[in-house]
Amino acid sequence: MSKKSSIKIAVVGATGNVGRTFLQILAERGYPAKNITAIASNRSANRPISYGDNDILTVQALENFDFSGYDFALFSPGAAISADYAPKAAAQGCVVIDNTSHFRMHSDIPLVIPEINAHTLETYQQRNIIANPNCSTIQLLMALKPLHDIAKIKRVVVSTYQSVSGGGQEAMDELTQQTKGLFTGMNVPPERFTKPIAFNVIPHIDPFQEDNYTKEEWKMRVETQKILDPSIKLTATCVRVPVYIGHSVAANVEFESELLPESARQALRKAKGITVMDNPEDLIYATPLDSVGENDVFVSRIRQDTTVNHGLDLWIVSDNVRKGAALNAIQIMEHLI
Repeated sequence: MSKKSSIKIAVVGATGNVGRTFLQILAERGYPAKNITAIASNRSANRPISYGDNDILTVQALENFDFSGYDFALFSPGAAISADYAPKAAAQGCVVIDNTSHFRMHSDIPLVIPEINAHTLETYQQRNIIANPNCSTIQLLMALKPLHDIAKIKRVVVSTYQSVSGGGQEAMDELTQQTKGLFTGMNVPPERFTKPIAFNVIPHIDPFQEDNYTKEEWKMRVETQKILDPSIKLTATCVRVPVYIGHSVAANVEFESELLPESARQALRKAKGITVMDNPEDLIYATPLDSVGENDVFVSRIRQDTTVNHGLDLWIVSDNVRKGAALNAIQIMEHLI
């Protein structure tokens, strides 16, 4: 009997984009439906939800849910709800892997990308909670870690092109309705975003901070330093684009020593979870559409930056709902299993 057949898993926030992807990936990886419980708010309680091709789960209400007897809880219900319910689940003996931003910078909670810093899971039992990093941070660091290992990184300048799925299903619906409206003469005012998102880009994700960076931009900096190296300097501009799924990152990376593009390609090709798509002569490079439904992070446009002594430019694409959220959390769980 495999361990998968006996592991009991609660999926909290099961009706959202990430929650549904949790269920999809767990089914793909062979976790039996009888051991999976889908959990959401009271208004979603008793709703049927698909698990794989053949099974239907009934959504349970989070309020007063008893996590005793569950091995893991995969949380993605929003930061405020995780702040309240994740410690309760952890106190009942369930290991919580939280996809929200609430616990990421707590010093006693590991912030984990399994391919990069799985060793930090040794400390998870202090709180019984593990944090999943920000989606853009995950794909950036998946590409940076193999390079940092051979030529230490000094500084990174990042521009992100983030799909609307990062804002949830309502954000995706807003893009759809505004796009239809532009072709039918119907004005659809923005609700989930500060500006119209159809045929537009918005340089604003999360609230602005006192230094005029947004919280999303702050997350990328502090999470990079916590996960990869506290000495790395990083500045980011995070932009929402009219793409449904798949985040893209343009990264300008400055190293302490020389790293040639071909050496970088070789290191990335050897790295687990990375696919190199980089042949400009044949127009081979990754776009968000290439990443949809894929587990790997795609790296393209690897080239020398001639404006600094030791610099490279990279283009990094990933399915933000899979590796940027649900898959990474499940990989953390499977590392512990």
